[in-house]
Amino acid sequence: MISINNLSFYFGGRALYENANLHIKPKDRIGLIGANGTGKSTLLRLLVGEYKPDVGEISKSGDCTIGFLNQDLLSYQTDDSILLVAMQAFERQLYLQKEIDKVLHQMEVAYEDSQVDKLTKLQDEFETLDGYTIQSKAEEILEGLGFTTTELQRPLKEFSGGWRMRVMLAKLLLMKPSLLLLDEPTNHLDLPSIQWIENYLDNYEGAIVTVSHDRFFLDNVSNTIVEVTQQKLNYYAGDYSFYIEEKALRNEIQKGAYENQQAQIRQTERFIERFKAKASKARQVQSRVKSLNRLDRIDDVIDETAKINFKFNFGSQSGRNVLELKNVSKSYPDKKILENSSIILERGDKVALIGANGKGKSTVLRIIAGNESFNGKREMGYNVNMGFFAQHQLESLNVNNNMLEELQQAGSGKSELELRSILGCFLFSSDDVYKKIKVLSGGEKSRVAMAKVLISEANFLMLDEPTNHLDIQSVNILIHALKNYQGSYIAISHDRHFVSEVANKIWYIDDYQIKEYPGSYEEFEIWKEEKGPEPVKTNQPIIESKKTIQQPILKIEKEQANKDLTQKIEKTEKEITLLEKEKLTIEEQLASEEVFSNPKRLKETQEKYNQLIDSLNTKQNYWDELVIQLG
Repeated sequence: MISINNLSFYFGGRALYENANLHIKPKDRIGLIGANGTGKSTLLRLLVGEYKPDVGEISKSGDCTIGFLNQDLLSYQTDDSILLVAMQAFERQLYLQKEIDKVLHQMEVAYEDSQVDKLTKLQDEFETLDGYTIQSKAEEILEGLGFTTTELQRPLKEFSGGWRMRVMLAKLLLMKPSLLLLDEPTNHLDLPSIQWIENYLDNYEGAIVTVSHDRFFLDNVSNTIVEVTQQKLNYYAGDYSFYIEEKALRNEIQKGAYENQQAQIRQTERFIERFKAKASKARQVQSRVKSLNRLDRIDDVIDETAKINFKFNFGSQSGRNVLELKNVSKSYPDKKILENSSIILERGDKVALIGANGKGKSTVLRIIAGNESFNGKREMGYNVNMGFFAQHQLESLNVNNNMLEELQQAGSGKSELELRSILGCFLFSSDDVYKKIKVLSGGEKSRVAMAKVLISEANFLMLDEPTNHLDIQSVNILIHALKNYQGSYIAISHDRHFVSEVANKIWYIDDYQIKEYPGSYEEFEIWKEEKGPEPVKTNQPIIESKKTIQQPILKIEKEQANKDLTQKIEKTEKEITLLEKEKLTIEEQLASEEVFSNPKRLKETQEKYNQLIDSLNTKQNYWDELVIQLG
């Protein structure tokens, strides 16, 4: 269908592709992956002819038609209804419909046999092209992508960019080109719509090339992975999960071949250096020099996995209950979101708030953050320090700051060396830290904003679509950071891999209530499919505090009692901090070869560690009891 042969393409003096090759066959399902900036979207534009290769060629069969979904379509606006926009896919059928209407009108004025013949031919072609079903087909796809029946008659210009992109996707699917190019199709889709499009693409008759950072989506729609790396297109005959395993195997083989070749090169160079001055060895030396020059060098394996070698800490722990919403109601003039909904977030909860767009997920986060009016009560727990990440906050970054300056303003008190290390973990090299915010891409700004939130020392995070604009490697970095985060958080995301990795509870909105599933995303999906009885949340306290009967005390005595309790809490927090530092030290000892290779030392260290854990739990329980008494 399409052949890419010895493609080289340069962008601003930088080589995106050098002698790259790829063949796209009918019914191929290709997932195109790679780090941000490697040229994935550029390749799609080369395929549709928007860009021309500098070297090489892209040849296409005569019957190949291409449909291209790209982010530029977000800006398209019109007064036409979204149904009419989607139906523009049926260009020939719409033309025939207009011609049929025109002939019928003419026949009302002057009936002629020639008009009857013309009408018959038009109607035959219209029927052959399923013209009578085009509206129902458009309605089916639009509703599958999340639009309600009443919304189909609304003008396109009334919808946000994400919803306009869905209309463009519907139009493209209705056109049914022989090659479908999709650039980040899940960016503006909610979970139900993503699952719908997966099912639709599963039965699609043409070939598909998809650029996506959604691992689950790639597994479900791809049977081939093409990775853009080191200016080449590397082919893997399987889905994304296969690619992960196969790439590890290829890297292992390449690493071995590279090391063997390097050893051979070093041996040859030593021979040349040793005998280059000896006339009797001149011919052999010359032969080895030519051999080195002709050698097809094997590249070393580039480790593309960023290592996070620091932890995101916070100054003080929150109380047992981080947040409680009581009988919260929220409505907009045309929509109800919540009605008398109550829920509790406890310390250590790592919640994914999921569901269809329009259910009010972001509204719930804004209510919790105190940025949205509502009816009911919102109670934040003791010692809660909140951090909030949302896409619109990218605009709050100071465009005249460089990255280092922006992180310094987060108020974490970290040194420049620590901040540079953090930026390095978010894929920014040593020179990158001096780039101004205004020259960064959307994905780079997201990474800077996320780093700011994670170093803010907040013990409660709210993350609204944190994986938007991030490539797979960046998402993995964020997952790693959140797994090591000791506080609580609520994250809205449609990335199922991300949700399955970071959440220990699922929140969803149903019947205007925030409901909780007390388990992982995989367990939630199984429960949802089986439609068993709704799990009941048991809000058991972390400890069982002893009930005490207190005599009424004077106001001054109560204030003094609260002051004493506060002092005890602060003292206990310091003791807990010291114990946690000691725990980390012992954990490092247990991981050291010096300890685990010495059975006696290992046993002593393990016993010491167990005693420390008991002391830490005792102090933690005591701290909980003090907080409960302080009320």
